[in-house]
Amino acid sequence: MMRQMRENTTWIMLLTAIAFVGLMVFQWGMDITGRSGMSVGEIGSVNGTPVQYEDYNSTYRSLFDQVQNSQEDPVTSQQVQDIEDAAFDEVVNQILIRQELERRGIEVTDDEILTQARFNPPPEFVSSVAFQTDGVFDIQKYQNYLASPTIDDVLLLQLESYYRNVIPRNKLLRQVSSDVYITDAELWEEFLDRNERISVRYVALNPAQRVADSLVMVTPAEVRRYYDDNREEFMLPAQATLSAVVIDKTPTPADTVATRETTARLRQEILDGTDFEDLLNRPDIAPGSGDLGWFTQDRMVPQFSEVAFAAVVGEITEPARTPFGYHLIEVQGKAGDSIQARHILVPFARTDESELELFALADSLEELGESRTIQEATVLLGLTVQTAFVNTDFAFLQGAGQIGEGADWALEEASEGDVSPVFETRQAFYMLELVETREAGYSSLEDATPSIEQTLLAQKKLDVAKSEGEEVLAAIRTGESIKAVADVRGLEIDSAGPYARVDFVPGLGRLNAAVGAGFGLNVGEISGVIEAANNVFIIEVADYFAADTTVFEDERLARREELQGFAQQARMQEWIEGLRDIAKIEDRRDEVLTNDPTAEQVPQMPLVF
Repeated sequence: MMRQMRENTTWIMLLTAIAFVGLMVFQWGMDITGRSGMSVGEIGSVNGTPVQYEDYNSTYRSLFDQVQNSQEDPVTSQQVQDIEDAAFDEVVNQILIRQELERRGIEVTDDEILTQARFNPPPEFVSSVAFQTDGVFDIQKYQNYLASPTIDDVLLLQLESYYRNVIPRNKLLRQVSSDVYITDAELWEEFLDRNERISVRYVALNPAQRVADSLVMVTPAEVRRYYDDNREEFMLPAQATLSAVVIDKTPTPADTVATRETTARLRQEILDGTDFEDLLNRPDIAPGSGDLGWFTQDRMVPQFSEVAFAAVVGEITEPARTPFGYHLIEVQGKAGDSIQARHILVPFARTDESELELFALADSLEELGESRTIQEATVLLGLTVQTAFVNTDFAFLQGAGQIGEGADWALEEASEGDVSPVFETRQAFYMLELVETREAGYSSLEDATPSIEQTLLAQKKLDVAKSEGEEVLAAIRTGESIKAVADVRGLEIDSAGPYARVDFVPGLGRLNAAVGAGFGLNVGEISGVIEAANNVFIIEVADYFAADTTVFEDERLARREELQGFAQQARMQEWIEGLRDIAKIEDRRDEVLTNDPTAEQVPQMPLVF
């Protein structure tokens, strides 16, 4: 097999790491290099198959790198927890897929590997400039490269392993989604949703504005009946009341001044002869600095455009502040209402000194929290305490954002009076003290009554508005114009469109009965009374714009492939969830991946990569 590959093809290394997230497993399969190193422990099992730490750690590293490469800030402790869970879930999915491949007897032949290698290269090859002609992938260039004699056996083995994983998974994908097919009728309907358009005139009878509270009444019996009939609406998740302190990571005013000074120094370097392009690789320069090409004034944030469009061609502007940081702008050309420019952006960031002070403050807070209440600790450090509430459905802390890690601590680990370690999000460091917890349960009728009264009141007002709408409609059907009837009742006639079914329509909303109603009417025809978005509408179609069948034919095949891809992914996600539902999955990470320094032969999560 390998000699045959040597004689026919030559390979190059994959250009980027394989992603392990979600359904990409069916496009890529397992890591091309397979397992590496010795197994250091089992951290769980799937239907009796061990979850090996090395597989988990490899997936964790891959996901960690993806997250870190997608952001400038270091990965936070909250993100680490999310990555750990995602890595375990992905390894479980991989095992379930392997088990299913074995159960179904799905295999791959040598000929299939050769064919796929020649005619179905991985996406990284397709996107590589080396294999493109005029910006488009050139299969001939790719195959010519493969025909070159330089090759080594290790790389061939790696690539063979890659295709032996990918091809069976693609077969499995086809089996699981074999009945997924987008018909021409479905394609046409989807095309109409995006391209058929109408313009309308409409009357809105807003019940909140037209129906006074005095015209409707809600009785205690109605409140009780609603409470009994809709008990699940009043289910309350477990909740924790917390005292919290937040240390904001946002750059300080002094850091902002330092950012401007850095930008001014860069400007002086350019004026002293340093090449503009040579500065782009500096670590304090934001990615995206460089050529902007031609653009109009409305394409940039106002602060940038104001300086750029006032600048003289060839000169370097003074530091220009935008929400992103300070820019140096060089306008290279002007034509009509457009300019060509390049820029250097120094983003707002803490200085090294400021960052050290931030970390020192967080460390001091954590140290004090080990022996003092959160109130005592914050007084000593000059910080303020806020009260926060988190539950199993909502974990948000003002100034810190989503705090799933802190919520888990409060709801699963802590006792009342405990003080947490210092946690971290992208926005802040934070520490919590558990004040009290409330178990999951139902709101009492007394507590639920105000919200029920508002719900019933709104519904009764809506019913009144609908009755008025029927009166308006009856008057129109006697021969009066919609405008005449509206004038008598003090209603305004508004216009909207042209719009498609999937558009957001100001005044009407999006993907609701009011937006869709007009597509069932002829021009000049008037709808019935329509309830949508807590409002009542009567609509008249003013104009109609048909979808272009020529455009439909031009895009039909490509659109079918795209929509079927989405449908197959949805089917595969359902299928994987179904496998997980019936699988026996054991997660022993908390037991095995301990931080206990006295434990022997226990695999530890890597802290540095």
